[in-house]
Amino acid sequence: MFTGAALATQASAQDANSAEPSTELPAVSAADYGDAIIVTGTRRATTIMDTPINISAMSAEAINQQRIDDVRDLAAFTPGMTIADTGPRSTGTIVLRGLRASDTDSFGSDSDTALGVYLGEVPLYFDFKLLDLERVETLLGPQGTLYGLGTLAGAIRYIPQRPDVTNIEGEAHARVHAKDHSDSLGYQVDGVINLPIVTDHIAFRSATGYYFDPGFIDYTLLLQNPGVSLPQPDGPDSISDAGYAANLYRQEDLNFERTFTTRNQLLIQTTEDLKAIFTYAFQKTNTDGTQSNSAGVLGAGKYEYGARYIEPVSRRAHLASMEINANIADIVDLVSTTAYTNVRTQARGDVTDLLLDLDYDYELFPAFSGWNESVAEREQVNQEVRLVSRHGGPFRWVLGGFYNEQKLQRDYAEHVPNHPWVEFGTTPNPEELEYVSYTTSKVTEKAIFGEGSYQITPEWQFTAGARYFKYSSEIAGAATLPLLGQPLSPYDLPVNGGKDTQDGWVWKFNTSYNFSRDVMVYATYSKGYRIGGPNTVAPCQNPLPPGQNICALPDELQFGPDSTKNIELGVRTQLFDDMLSFNFNVFRINWEGIQVASATVNGAAGITVNGGAARSKGFETSFEFAPIPEVAIQGTYSYTDAYLTEDVPGILTIRETPGDYSNRFVQLDALAGDRLPGSAKNSGSLGVTYTTPMWDGDVSANWTATYRGSVVTRLGWDRAYGDKLPGYVLNRATLTYDTDVYSFSLFVNNIFDKYAISTVDNDRSRIGVNDGVAVRFYRQTVISPRTFGLEGRYKF
Repeated sequence: MFTGAALATQASAQDANSAEPSTELPAVSAADYGDAIIVTGTRRATTIMDTPINISAMSAEAINQQRIDDVRDLAAFTPGMTIADTGPRSTGTIVLRGLRASDTDSFGSDSDTALGVYLGEVPLYFDFKLLDLERVETLLGPQGTLYGLGTLAGAIRYIPQRPDVTNIEGEAHARVHAKDHSDSLGYQVDGVINLPIVTDHIAFRSATGYYFDPGFIDYTLLLQNPGVSLPQPDGPDSISDAGYAANLYRQEDLNFERTFTTRNQLLIQTTEDLKAIFTYAFQKTNTDGTQSNSAGVLGAGKYEYGARYIEPVSRRAHLASMEINANIADIVDLVSTTAYTNVRTQARGDVTDLLLDLDYDYELFPAFSGWNESVAEREQVNQEVRLVSRHGGPFRWVLGGFYNEQKLQRDYAEHVPNHPWVEFGTTPNPEELEYVSYTTSKVTEKAIFGEGSYQITPEWQFTAGARYFKYSSEIAGAATLPLLGQPLSPYDLPVNGGKDTQDGWVWKFNTSYNFSRDVMVYATYSKGYRIGGPNTVAPCQNPLPPGQNICALPDELQFGPDSTKNIELGVRTQLFDDMLSFNFNVFRINWEGIQVASATVNGAAGITVNGGAARSKGFETSFEFAPIPEVAIQGTYSYTDAYLTEDVPGILTIRETPGDYSNRFVQLDALAGDRLPGSAKNSGSLGVTYTTPMWDGDVSANWTATYRGSVVTRLGWDRAYGDKLPGYVLNRATLTYDTDVYSFSLFVNNIFDKYAISTVDNDRSRIGVNDGVAVRFYRQTVISPRTFGLEGRYKF
């Protein structure tokens, strides 16, 4: 996908050739493939055509042309990837090849342990903006031998532009846009500067930007005075004008995004054979609401949500790293990466429905409402050292060691404003706390890994690799219920927790054969893994105190690792004098010990458990066709059939009668054959670009259509009151005038203003009226409406 001449750099091809062993196929040049795009997914620089694994790459030019700002925009152009865009509150939910078993949700996540996301050599837990990148690589299938941090399904790698020690250069970019169903203009301003400090030896490069994306979701049922104002002044069916004016108000476009991002690199090198790159990156994102609607509750429309409170989220991340590259006597390259990442997320939300669902008669207070606040801080220290052979000969190898330590601190509290029961609990209680908890966890992983490749003949190679990993996981915490007379702070209670340690092996076998310079076939059989870890729910006291408890029992504190075994066959071709490039692969993945979302016995708090087995099979294809020099046609398509292969008892929790809050929950079994949730079975894209010279530059026009097929929202969706979300097609277009110095573009995304639901939160059994209260558990996340604008770039 997007691997043709228009998207590559000749300099990268030349760098790759300099490292090629002499006994391989004759070294390629950029001319051989018309500026072939270079990738480093195998830990070596190779052209896409000579990379015998399933890898796709999107170049800087394609990223700019399609306005790919972050990982949420990648899925439309990457076969085998589904991303539920849940808005700026989080990264979203990324699913590769259907490997997800948990219900969809409208909040997404800032980390996903089923795949690895890297900035250069550094594993990430944050969606840094795709600013000043050379390319983005996506590796599908298990990558555990060369990559750590749970590449169960694959890896996504952001490859940054590096400092240049010879030239002063830079770029300024600005974009302004409007969005249907929004009252504000959005804008983006960013720039890049590269400064040689000591020519040939020291250089500094900085990329900084500010993004404002206007929201389009209105919160229409906000409480004027929580604990005094009535959330539904006229009952659960409708609201009169008088009742609304006396109790409620609205705020518009609350799912806006304000993001500041910067990445700064200092390169110090004695020669090309010894260099160090120091990187500091920072990003902060703020928003005030979810990108969801309330599915019509109390008259809410397609772009309206009925929360009783504004739901702000603030996310920020610091990243510092040092990368050292050394050529040792032309025998081996030493690559060392040391990194520290700190990610902090602060969030508030409406928790009224959750508290009502606990059935503690909160609804007897007509003005009852509740809100929660959480602060989560994740620290990560990462170290990897690897040796990469460069001595020539038919045998090549990579050998390395990996260390990663993650610490997570989460503080959580629920408030019930002006509730009369506050005075009967722990006093004073000025913050009107109903439930408060904290958890701390630490996960440490160590691994050694290696791969070796042997060139059996100039056309035929074989690769084998293995990784041994061992991890330890520990969790501690406590929870308190001030309304029941317990302390206000959980830190005043005894600490409870648990520890776990596990280890294992993963492996990979790969072979490829070049029938010619233009046709290569490859086959891979590999095992992937994902480590287990702690559930971020406070451990239960022993013995349990009377009354309400929301906590994890000892066997709910930890979950174990899961693993995949993947077999795939693929072909890469360049045909008709490079007029057509075509890639195709088929795969089958067996998944065991699935990590899946569940709930605690006490309080139904969300946790992860292991259970069942599944299979994902299908194919992925991409092409680029240039019938004449002025026209380029690109396309992708993927088919993924992911389903359970065995029954999983009691994993689905529903109400026996949807919307009937007079009965409690029941557990259903997931059954063999149930489709895995969260990913599209069919997806694809098709784009056409026409380019013609004009004045001192070129005019290009691009039209691209993307398709995401239907998605189910939970295992056993048709029995467990889930949804099968319809597929949809989106169209986008760009008209650009481009010279070597500047460019101007007009663009429009979602041309026909398609309304579509990308994911939902909770199942349909949670719709209804709970003791006279219209609940708002169920929400639908919607895609961004039509967006149009203009942008300009200036290079120097």
